[in-house]
Amino acid sequence: MRYRWIGVLLLTLVALLMPCADCECGEPLVVQTRFRVEDAQRPGQRDIIYKTERLDPHKTAIVICDMWNEHWCRGATRRVAEMAPRMNELIRYARRRGVLIIHAPSGTMDYYRDTPQRKRAQAAPPVKTRVPLKGWCRLDPQREPPLPIDDSDGGCDCQPKCQTRKAWTHQIDILEIAPEDAITDSAEAYYLLEQRGIDNVIIMGVHTNMCVLGRPFGIRQMVYQGKRVLLVRDMTDSMYNSRSRPFVSHVRGTEMVIEHIEKYWCPTITSSDLLGGPAFRFQEDTRPHVAFLVSDDHYDADKTLPRFAQMLRERYQLYATVLHGEGEANIRHIDELQTADCLVLYIRRLALAKSQLEAIRRYLGRGGALVGLRTASHAFDVRGNVPEGCAEWTTFDHEVLGGNYHGHGPNEKGTDVTVLAQQADHPVLAGVRPDRWHSTGSLYYTSPVASDATVLMTGSLGERTEPLTWVRTYRGGRVVYTGLGHPDDFHDAPFRRLLVNAIFWAMNRPVPEEKPVAAGSE
Repeated sequence: MRYRWIGVLLLTLVALLMPCADCECGEPLVVQTRFRVEDAQRPGQRDIIYKTERLDPHKTAIVICDMWNEHWCRGATRRVAEMAPRMNELIRYARRRGVLIIHAPSGTMDYYRDTPQRKRAQAAPPVKTRVPLKGWCRLDPQREPPLPIDDSDGGCDCQPKCQTRKAWTHQIDILEIAPEDAITDSAEAYYLLEQRGIDNVIIMGVHTNMCVLGRPFGIRQMVYQGKRVLLVRDMTDSMYNSRSRPFVSHVRGTEMVIEHIEKYWCPTITSSDLLGGPAFRFQEDTRPHVAFLVSDDHYDADKTLPRFAQMLRERYQLYATVLHGEGEANIRHIDELQTADCLVLYIRRLALAKSQLEAIRRYLGRGGALVGLRTASHAFDVRGNVPEGCAEWTTFDHEVLGGNYHGHGPNEKGTDVTVLAQQADHPVLAGVRPDRWHSTGSLYYTSPVASDATVLMTGSLGERTEPLTWVRTYRGGRVVYTGLGHPDDFHDAPFRRLLVNAIFWAMNRPVPEEKPVAAGSE
């Protein structure tokens, strides 16, 4: 009997110390973070910033928060089960790369008490913390305002409302627990991070407005301890009743909490950063998907379009993604085009990786809606200066947009914009008032445009008049192009109205009722 227990002890020690069996360690994890910072030029407003970062997998952990087998709320249980397969793929991949996986299904530690993964967390020696770790960390009024959603009723979105009870016994079984993982629901998580010299903490799970923020291993407390915290924004959910303030859909309510976290606590990433493919969306999220392809070094599109995308989320209930290149010949998250209903294109003379340009060709080839802004006319034309492994598309303007860009007027002169009276009833022009204004953006020389293009607006400079905005179709998909899109244009109400209309019309959806279109609250 004594030798049997010695054998068990040795096996446990091996499990506690063993590395990942099929580890693919070494190369950094490349992620694109999204966060929101105060805009010095717009008091009270924030810019949405995208930044590519590289994480050492050996100094990174993933914490999986409260992905229980069952929740007292039926809707919450359903969404956890829907999200879990993608989450399991993500943790499998991260584990192979050498990332420590910490399972944190709170209140179920007895279920795991004899497992080596539970013992691993318990074996981490306590260390001194910057601030005391609490069992629950409430909203910090010194750092953040109240959450943007009212969850005072518990957040159950079901009808009839579910009865509160402790329904969970363990983590949902879809999430695999490997021999080298750890299990805890307490300060042990932080002790384990310190024991291993881990600085980066990637958090996923539920619920964003509650446990993800407040648990001992959650966002607030990990930030207080000086960890580099990232939330996986497509691998989370909120407890929010859409019949409560601010009376938005459940998925939009979750987005609002994520935006709160990006403003006051930490950046976010998506599962696509590590797995590729489109980000995860719940089946109930039926909002049209508008993808903004942005990589412009000339007209501040990296600032204006994320703000505009935010406005679409808030005012028009659209799902908006920004595919951002940061000036590189590489657009992160290009796979979002697989599920996009409309592509808004604003890039300038960029040779893309061949596979990425092919993804754009496939999207347009299936009749995908397209709205091209300003430099989209020469988006993929790099005048033959093509880096190795990349490609250009010199005929894009003529072939897809139906334009003929060949230069522009003096930057200091701008463009006099005119809505053509004979096209005033076109849906893209609904509510675009006044019918004449001045844009500070230089006049683009675009004539002659394709014979099948319908010109809606012209631009003039002195005696010269050029087509400025037109519509046509390409491979069955609706296309809108406008030479507008200078940063100042986004402050002009008629341009903002035009862009909203163009997106809805291109998706073959009714344009929204005429009302003021804000420049964007972010």
